Amino acid sequence: MSNLEQTLSIIKPDAVERNLENEIKEMFKSNGFTILKEKKIKIEKSEAEKFYKVHQTKPFYSDLCDYLSSGPIVVIVLEKENAVLGNRELMGATNPKDAEEGTIRKKYGISIDKNSVHGSDSVENAKIEIDFFFKD
Repeated sequence: MSNLEQTLSIIKPDAVERNLENEIKEMFKSNGFTILKEKKIKIEKSEAEKFYKVHQTKPFYSDLCDYLSSGPIVVIVLEKENAVLGNRELMGATNPKDAEEGTIRKKYGISIDKNSVHGSDSVENAKIEIDFFFKD
């Protein structure tokens, strides 16, 4: 029984600024992901606030929204078996200092805030997040 899933990845402003999009996309591909859709966009703070609504009660919410809207981002729909978990493992811990060797955040993350990538945390949220950026 195949468990093909889709998940959303965002290459965040710090990584786009450093021209890391291709390296990060290569990491996805070499880990078995298919890139179904991608686009480079710049979002407004109000859009970031909607996107990160799940975090609105947390102390870092405003900074997170400021940051995501601070520069261009690349939003990507990834697909493979167990994509949500697979992407979270590939990204590594939120804080790059705690991330395992070989993960995107260990390799490229600057700090807990500028950690280069976002990935959906569940199949349900992946669908919501993909629809947020790729409404057909």
